[in-house]
Amino acid sequence: MTHSPSAPDATVPDEIPGGTTAPVTPAELPALRRRVQAALIATQILGGLGIAIGFALAAVLARDVSGTEALSGLASTASVAGSALVAMPLATLMASRGRRTGLLLAYLVAAVGAGVVVLGAVVDSFPVLLVGLVGFGAGSSANLAARFAAADLAEPDRRARAISTVVWATTIGAVLGPNVAAPAGKSVAGLGIPATAGPFVWAAGVFVLAAAVVAVLLRPDPLLTARALADSGPGGAAEGRSLRAGMDAVRKSPRARLALVTIAGSHTAMVSIMSMTPVALTHHGADIQLIGLVISGHITGMYAFSPLMGWLSDRLGRLAVIGLAVGLIGTAALVAGTAGASHGRTALGLFILGLGWSAGLVSGSALLTDSVPQAARAAVQGLSDFVMNTAAGVGGLMAGLIVSQAGYGPLNAIAACLLLPMAALALRGAVRRA
Repeated sequence: MTHSPSAPDATVPDEIPGGTTAPVTPAELPALRRRVQAALIATQILGGLGIAIGFALAAVLARDVSGTEALSGLASTASVAGSALVAMPLATLMASRGRRTGLLLAYLVAAVGAGVVVLGAVVDSFPVLLVGLVGFGAGSSANLAARFAAADLAEPDRRARAISTVVWATTIGAVLGPNVAAPAGKSVAGLGIPATAGPFVWAAGVFVLAAAVVAVLLRPDPLLTARALADSGPGGAAEGRSLRAGMDAVRKSPRARLALVTIAGSHTAMVSIMSMTPVALTHHGADIQLIGLVISGHITGMYAFSPLMGWLSDRLGRLAVIGLAVGLIGTAALVAGTAGASHGRTALGLFILGLGWSAGLVSGSALLTDSVPQAARAAVQGLSDFVMNTAAGVGGLMAGLIVSQAGYGPLNAIAACLLLPMAALALRGAVRRA
């Protein structure tokens, strides 16, 4: 039986193994939680800004460089694929070296990726553009991993709220991002860089700044601190920390499997619909500014209400909020999919879609952390991000093909069908608990 992060008889190091250490006692944990949370909030603001600046026009940039709308969905696919590719190595690195090292490297990879996107746009090379977007996806991996860093030291009955607070912080940068896409495009005028690639110039700089914040402020490392506390009791040994042990932990836990399906299903439905909404809006005469406003509203739904989702998840239970996620995403697909030329209706649908994603991510992440042993959590969390991003990458790829062949409405209908396994498993879990 491992100790919780509030175990009374432990001291922990404030740095990675091999570095200088200073004891951290349980009495100091409340202040430590606040310091770690403040650092994570700062990185989430910056990371959210970098992601949103680039992603707002990624599909339009891909369409312009490739010369065909059918390939525009590859922009989100490449970015999400990058997140998926980084997820498992990032989990392995964090499991051995802690959150700080992993987040620092991921943000730097994202900065390099943004630079390669700009290069692809300048030389008009779609393959180079896609390679850059794969690297750019590491920024999403970093921001996603930060939510689990918030849970490392949280008390079990406040875990969802700790996750949701860090997720909420992304609101500031993520809402601002799409609205500065146009100024970012104008800023590269005369430099030989297409206006639609300008946002990626800015994103590269923002990711470098996020990496600097992680390097300087995320001390002591929250995962290593929580692990040292757990290791102070019997059963806290390191043998359960491998990725294989993480997969075994998920296989043994029905609740962990439900959490994985919830996270992956919510994220895939959201990415599939959201990534093609700018293209759909341009079909009905929307300009870049209007697209930015719609995406900003969507991102507001994703992040601004996450504290509410965390509070509901802690108070009403994870399963109840998973059910809420199913209802919200289904409603969003109906509203957006039947919007036609109504920009306001599309915006409403995207806002509701963001709310549904928030409910699914917060409740699923908390349930996943609850359902596996502390030693296996970093590996399981990395597996979760790998699964969600791989599924969403496939969804983004298919979204472009579906829109080009059938339209935006059918895309929403198909995305809604992704909710069925999630709803079935949640209902089964509720029945078992009754």
